[in-house]
Order: sequence, then structure tokens, then C-alpha cells
Amino acid sequence: MVTLDRTLTYRLHLLHKLTDQVSQRAYLSGTGLSMSDGRCLTAVGSFAPLSVMDLAQKANLTKGQASRAAQSLVDQLLVRKVASPTDGRGVVLTLTPKGRVVWRRAMEVVAQRNEEIFGVLSSAEQKQLSSILDRLIAQARLGSSDGLEATGE
Repeated sequence: MVTLDRTLTYRLHLLHKLTDQVSQRAYLSGTGLSMSDGRCLTAVGSFAPLSVMDLAQKANLTKGQASRAAQSLVDQLLVRKVASPTDGRGVVLTLTPKGRVVWRRAMEVVAQRNEEIFGVLSSAEQKQLSSILDRLIAQARLGSSDGLEATGE
């Protein structure tokens, strides 16, 4: 019988919590943003134009969380929010020029965190783990009805 601390979900959750602690500090020191705002900014910068629902999916947030984070980024003049030309009630999110500068810094934080985490693995191990994670995500999506997307961190 497997023990709880050896299960995949337990270990993934532990890794998530441990990396989030360091990522929170890295986002704050590297960009001045909270981790939530930083993750949303990286999603907008990487996948724009985005609706709030698209942002929620790309940043692995609920629609409410994405809406609050988007508004926070708009208030900081990092993201532009305009009415959607195709959805009368929707909005479209894109980076402002100031947002693009901060997005580049945030992406450097993401790259550095990625290297800190994956750096303990050889190049071959990194490729193998990436492939395995892709397969596990695809399998998990089969049983998921919310269509969560994976972010780059």
C-alpha cells in the first residue's frame, strides 16, 4: 500500500506550495507585483488579447480572481481594458507600454525560477519530465470539466 506522502498529487501539491513561497518573493522583488498580479501579467503579455475568461484559463484562476487581478493591473496602468468588439458585455485585455516593460521583468523572474527548479535535472531529464508532465496534464484534463490551462511556471 502506498503512503500518502509518496502519492503524485501529494507530492505535486507540496512542490507547488514550496515553489510558490519562493516565487512570491521573486515576483515582489523582481517586479514589485504580487504573485497573482505577476502571473496574470505574464499571461496577458504571453497570450493577448485575452478576455477575462481567457485570462482565468491561462492563469489557472477562477473568473472572479482573474477579474480582480485584471482590474488591479489596469489600476497600475500595466494592462489596457477595452470593450470587446464581439461580446457586448466582455472586455479585451492587452499590455500597455509600461506593462510590456514590467512583463519582460516578470518573464525573467519566471525563467529564473524555472531554471532554479529544473536546474537540478540534466537536459535529458528536463525533456523527459516535460513530456511526462504533458501526458499527465492531458490525462487529468480528460476528467476535468473546467478546462484549466497550464501556465509557464
